Amino acid sequence: MSLGDVAGMISAVAFVALVGFLALPLVKLGKVLDETRASVKELTDHTVPVLDETAAVVASTGSQLEKVDTVTTAAAQVSENVSALTSLFAATVGSPMIKVAAFSYGVRQALSGVTARGARRR
Repeated sequence: MSLGDVAGMISAVAFVALVGFLALPLVKLGKVLDETRASVKELTDHTVPVLDETAAVVASTGSQLEKVDTVTTAAAQVSENVSALTSLFAATVGSPMIKVAAFSYGVRQALSGVTARGARRR
C-alpha cells in the first residue's frame, strides 16, 4: 500500500463519516417536511368546506339584501302615499275644521262671558 492509497482510504472513510453525519439531519428534515405536508393537507381538508359554506352564506346574504331593498322601496312608496294623503286631507278638511274649531271656541267664550255676567248680576 502506497502513501496515495492510504490518503485515498482516509479521505474515503472521512467522506463516509461526513455523509453519515449529514444523513441524520436530512432524515429529520424529511420527517418535518412529511409532518408539514400532513398538516397542510388536514388544514386544506377542513378549510374547503368552510369556504364552500361561506360562499353559500354570501350568496344567501345577497338575495336577502335584494329582498330588503324591495321592502325598503315599498316602504318609501307607502311613505310617499301617506304624505300625499295627509296633504290632501289637510287641504280639503283641515282648513274647514280649523274654522269650525275657532268658531266653536268663540261661541264657548261668548257663552261663558254671558253666564258669568248673568251670575254677577244676581
